[in-house]
Amino acid sequence: MATAEPVRVREESLVERTTCVVVGGGPAGMVVGLILARAGIHVTVLEKHADFLRDFRGDTIHPTTLELLDELGLIERFAAMPHNRVEEVRIPLEDGSTLRVGDLRRLRHPYPYIAMAPQWDFLNLLAEAGEAEPTFQLRMETEVTGLLRDGDRVTGVRCRRYGAAAAEPEYELRADLTIAADGRESLVRREAGLPVREFPVNADAWWFRLPTDGKVGETLMPRIVDGRFYVVIPRDGYLQIAHLIPKGADERLRARGVQVLRTEVAAAIPEAAEAARQLELADVKVLDVRVNRLRRWYADGLLCIGDAAHAMSPIGGVGVNLAVQDAVAAAGRLAGPLQAGTASTRDSRAVQRRRMFPTWATQTMQRGMHRGLDRVIEGGRGFRVPRQLQTLLRAVPQLTWVPARLVGIGALPEHAPRFARRQWTPARSG
Repeated sequence: MATAEPVRVREESLVERTTCVVVGGGPAGMVVGLILARAGIHVTVLEKHADFLRDFRGDTIHPTTLELLDELGLIERFAAMPHNRVEEVRIPLEDGSTLRVGDLRRLRHPYPYIAMAPQWDFLNLLAEAGEAEPTFQLRMETEVTGLLRDGDRVTGVRCRRYGAAAAEPEYELRADLTIAADGRESLVRREAGLPVREFPVNADAWWFRLPTDGKVGETLMPRIVDGRFYVVIPRDGYLQIAHLIPKGADERLRARGVQVLRTEVAAAIPEAAEAARQLELADVKVLDVRVNRLRRWYADGLLCIGDAAHAMSPIGGVGVNLAVQDAVAAAGRLAGPLQAGTASTRDSRAVQRRRMFPTWATQTMQRGMHRGLDRVIEGGRGFRVPRQLQTLLRAVPQLTWVPARLVGIGALPEHAPRFARRQWTPARSG
C-alpha cells in the first residue's frame, strides 16, 4: 500500500502529498479511488469511521454495478458474499391480489436482478481490491476538518486521525484534485460554498428489520394499510422494512408507544406478525428523506460525486447505483489528466455534464412517485392502480421490462475503463 511522504514544515504542522484525495469511503469514494489507482495514480481515501459497519445504508447492488464488479474482476468474490436476489416488483391491489409491475428477468443483461448485500461487505470487498494496488491508500478514522486553498483553488484538505484514545494533531494533505464523496451532509461541499437546490419531499422513512424463518423470496412488494406505506425487502433470514412517514413526524409517532407500531406492522405484514411483537422503538431508525442536487458539482481543484452532488430518495433504492456510476465516469475522465498533471475544471465540468441527465431523470421519477405517495400518506387512502393499467400489464407482461430497465440499469450506465479491467483472481488468504 502506498504511503504519502510526510514533510514537517513547522513544529506544529505536518504536510503530506498525494495526487488525488477522496473524502468519504462509501461506494462512490471507494470505486473512484480503486479505478484511479488502477491507472497508477496515487490516491488517498479518507474515511472518518473505524469500519464500514453501519445499519440501513444502501444495500442494493443493481445490475450495472454487478456488471462493473465483473469488469473489475471482483464478481466471483462478490458472489461468495452473503446476499440474496430481487427479481421482480409487485404492488398490492384492492381486491387482495398483486400486480407485477417490474420484472428484472426480462432485462437483456448478464445480471438480471438486484442483489441485496450488506453495504459493509461490499465496501470491504472494494477496500481489499484497493490494497492490491501499490498507489492506493485507505485511511480509516480520519476526519476532514476543512479545505486547503491557494487563492480560489482547492489544494487539498486539513484532517485529523483518531487513535484508540484520542485525536492526533491536525495535518494537511495536499493534492492535485480533491473528490468529495462524503454524503448528503458533505462538509467539503459546504466548505466550498457550492449552492444546493432542494426539492420538496413530504416524507421521511423509518427503517427496521424483522427476523424470518426460511426462504423469504425474490420479490419486492410494498404494503399499504390505512394509508400506512411499507416497502418489504427480502433479506437472508430477515425482512428489511422501510416505512414511509410524514415529514418530521418521527417524534410524534414514537410518542404513541411501541404497541401501536407493533399492531400496525402486524396488520400490514401478517406473515411477520410474530416477529412484530418483539419490535422495539430502539430498533427503528429514522432517515431524513431528501432530494437535492448541486447546481455546480465542482470548483477549481474540487469535484463532488454521489450523494455529495445529489441526494436521492430511498424510493427505488437507486442511490448506491447512481453514486457508483458517478465514480466510474469521474475516474474515466480524470485518469489521463491526473497522470499528465493537467487536471482542470474543464475535466470536472465534463463529469457533471455527463452525469447530470441520469441524475435529473432519476430525481424526476422519484419526485413523481413521491407525489403519488403523498396522497396515500397524508390522505390515509390506499394506493390505486388504474384498471386500464392493470389490464395492460396483464395482457402485455413484456411491458414490465420498462420499470425494470429504469430502476435496474438507469438512464446512462457506465463501464469500467479498459485500464481498470481485470480477470478474476482468487482473494488472498490470511
